[in-house]
This record gives sequence, structure tokens and C-alpha cells, in this order.
Amino acid sequence: MYTLLSATPSPYARKVRIALIEKGIPFELRTEVPWDATTETPRYNPLEKLPVLITESGEAIYESRFILEWLEVKHPLHPLLPHNDDGRLAARQMEVLADGVCDAFVLHFFERMREPGKQSPEWIARQRRKIDGGLAEIARRIGQREFAVGSRFGLADIAAATVIGYLSVRFPDLDWRGQHPDLAAYSDRMEQRPSLAATRPVPQTISDKVV
Repeated sequence: MYTLLSATPSPYARKVRIALIEKGIPFELRTEVPWDATTETPRYNPLEKLPVLITESGEAIYESRFILEWLEVKHPLHPLLPHNDDGRLAARQMEVLADGVCDAFVLHFFERMREPGKQSPEWIARQRRKIDGGLAEIARRIGQREFAVGSRFGLADIAAATVIGYLSVRFPDLDWRGQHPDLAAYSDRMEQRPSLAATRPVPQTISDKVV
């Protein structure tokens, strides 16, 4: 059985958890706070990032986008990518877009953790532009469709739904629902899916100093 090292609020780790559930792959979930000194993350990933998927032989697979690609190759049953080239490219584009928004979230979050006098307003504003622009593009691409790409649930939905779900954990004051009502309706539909309902993000307390 696989072991997944995960952080409870992480959209990157949530993507992998959803994919494992959707593919029917059993796994043991091990929760970590990768920023704390007690974490075992560096033991498995030299980049000290989660998630990490550990195989039965002890091999560590890391970086969420690569883990999802690895799962598609090793476990082709219940594919998460469309069969046609244009669909696959569209799904990958959504993944890139969602990951970029998540990256901006993380940079924005930790910059705001600095003491007020040490924060960079310019840096915060730049990340906020990425967040706002990325969400607007995700909303435009999905529109009023049931699924982000094609006619069934897949990688594009995992990517889009997890980045939207992260908002309620780290950016509850962001009025994205008012700005993008169709995206809000899409998110509500997605969160009812069993794999998403079972992986809803919750905050973690970071004990060690990070910035």
C-alpha cells in the first residue's frame, strides 16, 4: 500500500488524495506540517515540499504534478485525462493555471506573515494580481459547464476545484464568489463529489518561525 505524506490545507496534496480516491488506489495518509522542525519531509524529498507518495518498495515520488503523471502511467484504470489530444492539452493548461494561482497564494500568505513594517506592498500586490487574474481565467474557461474540460470529471476539475477550495482556508476575506458566481456554483457542485468531500482542507498551525 502506498503512503501519502500530506498537509491538511495544501491544495497540492489534496489533488493527489483526490486522484488516488478516484482511481480506487488504497493508501495510508500521513499528515505533516512541512514547515516545522519535526517534519520527516526532508527524509523523502530533498526539496522539502509536500506531497510525497511513498511506494511499497520505499521509493519516494514527489511534486504533485509529477505524482499525478506517475499515477496515470502506473495506474491507467479510471483515467483522469481525456483521450483526445486537444482535451489532454486543455486539462494540462488548467493544471498549469491552477498551480500558478496556488503558488501565488503561498507567496502572498507567507509575505503577510512578516511583521507589518517588513512586508513588501509591491510583492503582495504582484501576487494578488496573479491570484485575481488566474481566478478570472479559470472562471472564463469553465463558464457554466458541468466539468472544466470535456464531459466527465478529470484532472482539470481536480486542479480547478482544489485551488478554489484553498481560498476558504487561507483567504476567507476574498470575495471571489461575488466576483465569479458561475465559478462558485461549479465549486459547490464539485465539493459534493465524494472524493472532494472526503478531502476538504483544514488549517494547520505552524509552530516554527518561517519568515
